Order: sequence, then structure tokens, then C-alpha cells
Amino acid sequence: MSETTKNSLESCLQQLKCHFTWNLVEGESSLDDFEDRVCNKTEFQNSEFKATMCNIQAYIKDCRGQHEAALECLRQAEEFIRREHAGQAEIRSLVTWGNYAWVYYHLGRLAEAQIYVDKVKQVCKKFSSPYRIERSEMDCEEGWTRLKCGGNQNERAKMCFQKALAKSPKDPEFTSGLAIASYRLDNWPPPRNSIDPLRQAVRLNPDNQYVKVLLAMKLRKMNEANEGERLVEEALKKAPFATDVLRRAAKLYRSKGDLDQAIELLRQALKFMPNNAHLHFHIGSCYRAKVLETQKTAENEMCGKREKLQELIGHALHHLRRAEKINGNLFLVCSYLACLCVQAGQYEEAEYYFQKEFSKELPPVAKQVLHLRYGNFQLYNMKCEEKAIHHFVEGVKINQESKESEKMKNKLQKIVKIRLSKDEADSVALHLLEFLQDLNGEMQPAEENSERDLDSGNLIPLVSLAEE
Repeated sequence: MSETTKNSLESCLQQLKCHFTWNLVEGESSLDDFEDRVCNKTEFQNSEFKATMCNIQAYIKDCRGQHEAALECLRQAEEFIRREHAGQAEIRSLVTWGNYAWVYYHLGRLAEAQIYVDKVKQVCKKFSSPYRIERSEMDCEEGWTRLKCGGNQNERAKMCFQKALAKSPKDPEFTSGLAIASYRLDNWPPPRNSIDPLRQAVRLNPDNQYVKVLLAMKLRKMNEANEGERLVEEALKKAPFATDVLRRAAKLYRSKGDLDQAIELLRQALKFMPNNAHLHFHIGSCYRAKVLETQKTAENEMCGKREKLQELIGHALHHLRRAEKINGNLFLVCSYLACLCVQAGQYEEAEYYFQKEFSKELPPVAKQVLHLRYGNFQLYNMKCEEKAIHHFVEGVKINQESKESEKMKNKLQKIVKIRLSKDEADSVALHLLEFLQDLNGEMQPAEENSERDLDSGNLIPLVSLAEE
């Protein structure tokens, strides 16, 4: 292929509407995080989105230099399109053909790249356009792709569905896409009219059970839970094996405090996605919440519940360990594991997970939470006040107002009071006192029962896990 022809091909590639011209990974922290979110976290894993998923996977594999694997994904996408959209196969295949052209270009197989460019051109010519056409189906595919990518793509996804609906205002698929995008973009409190796109989507596409669950969640937030409950039950009855419906319904039940039902639904989803780290994480988090509930029981009511508590801790540890093994970068997973290991008396493993969490890049408040938890672990479980003081100080030094920061200040104040009551010349206590006075201008008086609070054995089982 001559240099002129190659330049012409490159120009044509830039005009194609496909994943390689949509800048999907722009602004992403890493390709690994992007892939995990798209393939494991964001919903729409079910059959009607298989072609969309295959195209995204092809794009990711090409970005990794796995060009042959990318081609295989595109072949699968073509097969799904032929099966799901037999009457619109040409139009629905334009994005896939564009992706083919880019992958072959990256492989250096320019003649084959040109073949797919020409295929796009032949279809577009029917609509008086060389390499891209303004068709609602194209906007729809871009919208679903951006919704699947999540993150900073939701606003653009909403625009795609709005554009598609401008041409086909009553289309059920486009209406559902707009409703989902609008749901994701809503702020709290939700405006009254934010529910309208979801109601319209359910009305035009009553077989979309996922949208029904989103409407149910919105109704719950707007204190219309009875209608929401009916919609969720209907969605689960009609789509008992749809993982996106199961996951979203589980979230709703957890927000209601029905942890057992949330766990049951997540376990159902896990049957279809057994190696999904996010599912294991959410199941483990539900069990962790049940541990916290049980620990709030008064001491005189704990008789007979200790065995149950250990069973709950065991379930939480099992699922969180699975999540961490599959994806060790999940936010909070190591911190949760560390605290649960403390509860189980597995201090060596707790130390391992604490240190693993410290090695991660964390936002300020998450760092404070970690310093608080690890400080509690050192103070109450390892009986190492020196390390506890170090981590409380480091947590307070983080320039971020939070309840965790206040808790660490209070703990330091109590430590100061106890140490000075035993030795007025305690250099560590005096240094801490000066540090706290610099922070507050003047140290607030510690509570009267400081020594009891710090030394009480009753706090040991709770403190590392519950203080967040």
C-alpha cells in the first residue's frame, strides 16, 4: 500500500463512529480499572447487550496489544448482531466493522482494514454520507457503550439517547437508555420530574425488568415504597436469572436493611458470575453489616449469639477473601478483611491486610479511617500504645475534617490524660498535649471516664470493625 493510500486510510479511520474514535479510556486512571468496571462492576451483563460487551472487550484487548483476541471478540459481536437484530444487521454492524478496521490497522494488515472501511462506506452511501451516518441506531449503540463504561461517560451517554429520541421519540430501547442515564446522573434530593423518564421507559418497554428496579429505587427515595416493592417483586418474578436485576434489587433490599434478602439475591447472581469480585465483595459486606448488627446487642443478651457471630464473621471473611484474591485493588476490601480478622483473632493475617491497604493510594478520609482502625488494633488488641499513638497522630495530620479525625483527637486526649495522671512529667504525653493544642488552639477537656474507655475489654471486639 502506497504512502498516499495509507494516509487516505488513516483519514477514513478517524471518521468512523466506533470505540476507537469515542475516546472511552480518556481520563481513566488505568486500563485495568477501566476493564474491571466495564466487565465486572457496571450492570448490563445480560443477553441483549452481548454484542455491545463484545465490542468493548475487543477495544480493551486491542489497547493491550492483544489484536487477535480482539478480532475474536468482534466475530462474536457479529454473531450476536445477526441473531438479535436480523432485520437491521447492516446498520447495527457499522460500529463493529469500524472496530474491525482499526484492529486490522493496528496489526499492519492495511488491505483488510480497507475492506472494512469500504463495507462501512457502502452502507453509508445509501444515506448520502461517506463514512458515518446520523442514524438513531448509531447514537443508541454509542449510548449503551458509554453507559456500560460508566464513570465519566454517563453524561455523554444521556446526550446520545436524547439525540436518538429526537428522531424516534417513542422508541422503547432509546427511552430505556435515557432513563438509565438520567437515573445515574440524578443528584440528591432527586427532583420530582426525574422519575418521569423511568415511568415512560417502563410504560414503553414493560419487559425491561432492570428499569423497573431502578424506578423502584427512585420511588423508595421519594417515600413511595409500596409501589416500588410491587415493581421489584414483579421484576424478580419475570427475570429471576438476570444478573443486573438481581444485583440492583439486592442493593435496594440492603438499603431497606433487609440484609438476608440482599444476600440471597447476590448469591443467585453469583451462580452465573462465580468469579465476579464485586459480587463477592458485596456479599461479604452484607455479612459484615450483620456482624455489626449482632455486636450492637447488649452484653446480657449475647448469650447464645456468640456462635452465630463467629459464623457470620466466617461468611464475611470467605467472600471478602475471594473478592481480594480476584481483584486486590477493590476499594476497602483489605481494610474490611483486616478488621474481620481481628474479630476472628487472626492477628497475623489482620496485620497483612492492614499493610496491604496502607500500600494503596487512598483518598484523605479513607486514609484517616485506616489510621483509626489500625491504631485501634494496636491499642486494644496488640496492646502497643506507641504504635497506636503514631497512627492516631498521622491520621489527625491529614488535612481533612471528618468524624474519624475527631475520634482520633479524642483518643489522643484520653491517652494524654491517663499518662499525665500517672506521671506529670511524661514526655510523650506532654509532646502530644502540645501537638493537640497546636491543632485546636486549646485542648478540649477529655471525658471523665477516659481510662475506663481506653482499658475496657468490652471495646476490644467492636472497635476495629465498627469505627469508620
